[in-house]
Amino acid sequence: MAKIVIVFDFDRTLIDGDSDNWVVTEMGLAEIFHQLRFTLPWNRLMDRMMMELHSQGRSIEDIEACLKKMPIDSQVIEAIKSAKSLGCDLKIVSDANQFFIEKILEQHDLLDCFSEIYTNPTSVDENGNLRILPYHSDALAPHSCNLCPTNLCKGIVMDHIRSSSSSSSSNDQIPTRFIYLGDGGGDFCPTMKLRECDFVMPRTNYPLWKKISDNSSLINADVKEWGNAEELQRILLQLVNTITKEE
Repeated sequence: MAKIVIVFDFDRTLIDGDSDNWVVTEMGLAEIFHQLRFTLPWNRLMDRMMMELHSQGRSIEDIEACLKKMPIDSQVIEAIKSAKSLGCDLKIVSDANQFFIEKILEQHDLLDCFSEIYTNPTSVDENGNLRILPYHSDALAPHSCNLCPTNLCKGIVMDHIRSSSSSSSSNDQIPTRFIYLGDGGGDFCPTMKLRECDFVMPRTNYPLWKKISDNSSLINADVKEWGNAEELQRILLQLVNTITKEE
């Protein structure tokens, strides 16, 4: 059987909304967030929002409780669990952050479905602040990709996933097949890393879909667009079945 690796973006793909915006809105940070919106890169802005919550006396447990209310469509949950049960290797590559993603997935009993989550790491400092750090550490030389934000190049991550998946494959005669699901402009870089035997599933009328439409000559993968949870579930599982039958 072919090894199938399914890579999910998180915000507006695995979840219908945006986890950062959810916390900002639900925890009353909208005013200060919009005041600072264009003064800091997004990753540092969200780190600043966590410090603001701490200054207001809000705890990490308060943030966790907020995240636990973030919904995931039941059809997306079914798609993830079905793909996992069919033997697919599921991963997340997201410009959200570790704490937000893990707490939302835990609430919906999905965290164990994913073998790896590549995102901006989080930590708790000596004062009890939840800190959000860049995936590409400030201590390292910046990546040279002009398509991605400085804190995370998903194309570099995709190269790493492909390399590690190939080296762990038990049968070199059968290539690892990738299915990439995303919505944002940051998902275009990893999409260009996909091969003709791979699939990309852009969300219709979102930035990734538009970039693919405008630059189709740069895309080798087969494009299968989707617009809602029902289509995501149906198309994803169809692709898994198709790949399995082909091999």
